[in-house]
Amino acid sequence: MSRRYRHPLYLAEQVREIDRRAIAAGSSDGFQGFDLMQRAAGAAYDALRRHWPQARRLCVLCGAGNNAGDGYVMAALAARDGLEVQVIAVRDPGELKGDAARALQMARTAGIEAIPWQNGTSVEGDVLVDALLGTGLGGEVREPFVAVIEAINASSLPVLAVDIPSGLAADSGRVLGCAVEADITVTFIADKFGLHTGQAADHVGEVVYCSLDVDTLRHEDLPPVADLLDESLIAEALPLRRRSSHKGDFGHVLVIGGAPGFGGAALLASQAAARLGAGKISLATAPEHVGASLTRMPEVMVRGARGVPDVAELLEGADVVVVGPGLGQDAWGQGMLQAALKAGKPLVIDADGLNLLAAHWPDEKRDDWLLTPHPGEAARLLGLSGGEVQADRLAAIRRLQESRGGTMVLKGTGTLVAGPDGVAVCPYGNPGMASGGMGDVLSGMLGALVAQGHGIEQAARVGVTLHALAADCAAAEEGERGLLASDLASYGRFLANFDGDS
Repeated sequence: MSRRYRHPLYLAEQVREIDRRAIAAGSSDGFQGFDLMQRAAGAAYDALRRHWPQARRLCVLCGAGNNAGDGYVMAALAARDGLEVQVIAVRDPGELKGDAARALQMARTAGIEAIPWQNGTSVEGDVLVDALLGTGLGGEVREPFVAVIEAINASSLPVLAVDIPSGLAADSGRVLGCAVEADITVTFIADKFGLHTGQAADHVGEVVYCSLDVDTLRHEDLPPVADLLDESLIAEALPLRRRSSHKGDFGHVLVIGGAPGFGGAALLASQAAARLGAGKISLATAPEHVGASLTRMPEVMVRGARGVPDVAELLEGADVVVVGPGLGQDAWGQGMLQAALKAGKPLVIDADGLNLLAAHWPDEKRDDWLLTPHPGEAARLLGLSGGEVQADRLAAIRRLQESRGGTMVLKGTGTLVAGPDGVAVCPYGNPGMASGGMGDVLSGMLGALVAQGHGIEQAARVGVTLHALAADCAAAEEGERGLLASDLASYGRFLANFDGDS
């Protein structure tokens, strides 16, 4: 493959096809269907014992198909290990076929007989195992699985999900009516895209990926749909600077924003750009915000802009323009965005800049820009509802990138980055980021990375990773609640200078 994947992510149908090929290869690759099932169940059981070594009672809830088969094998392994095992069958075990039927027989040989699920069945144990539905669920969860999932979630007991929490869509991370809230999800053969974005964060817990010795990347006709971002990107993109460096080597960021009454957003973006190492930062903002800007950050060259003529010289000298934070949607903001679009410089567009694009430049497409919408802004750019964007975030960002060009960042839990090289997913971040100004800080960080010579797409991947990790560092020290956007700049600076060895 021409592209290097760090941690590839796949859709469920792709994984099923890779699974089928591995089994079809048979003895030549050392795989049989039941062999893979036993490997999967063994990996899940090992993960369970690592995380809950004191567990002595196990409750395994089995549905139908191979996901249930994994559960029955886990039950047999636990019984052989001396654990007390309860298996609750939500579907008639007599309906199982193929490898799943062999798994059922393995459990029976180990002395286990499943009890049928009935409303009111007690779900008890030190750990619960969700082997109900797997990745094949195509529509909303139905009874009796709704009742079982509700019982699992109401139990407050630790939960291990086999391959995927039941009720979660493997391709989108959307909850299909209801879904198991797991503490650990052990997923097999290939990691699934839907485990890392959308509503998945509330359901997957810790994701443990087990390849089962299947090489997914050998199937070049089944390319991954995305890559999972990794913190090692930061050190690779931001090596130590040469001793002879000067500010001209690290670019000039121009931030345009802060319409009358909205000065804070542009200040946050400017501060983030400065802390992330841009050589020079200029800020064009409404004249009434100049005093506050100089007080907050005298390092930023601030200019009061009453209209477009006041930013012409600034645009000419900038290497990258960040436009949108606090921009407003009136004539001032519209004029500023129009000037930025005409300047021919790389752009990072956020907030009201995106709303203005949707309203006044619906057909604008270019290669040298980076748009950073949240789901509502993405919906306006695409002519959809926010719910439609969230229902299939992958499809939304692909469509956005195809229609608008450049690189797109779809913010939210499991932020997505899409550019000419494909889609990437950010696994970092925390609920403390649900506060005002976080997007403004991200836009400033992205502008600083572009100014320092990174390509638009690389800047997006590195910047999104660094932004989320900065929030995680801040939350680790002082908690998620009360986390402010302005807290991220100093943590971002620390991460940008951390080489991983100190």
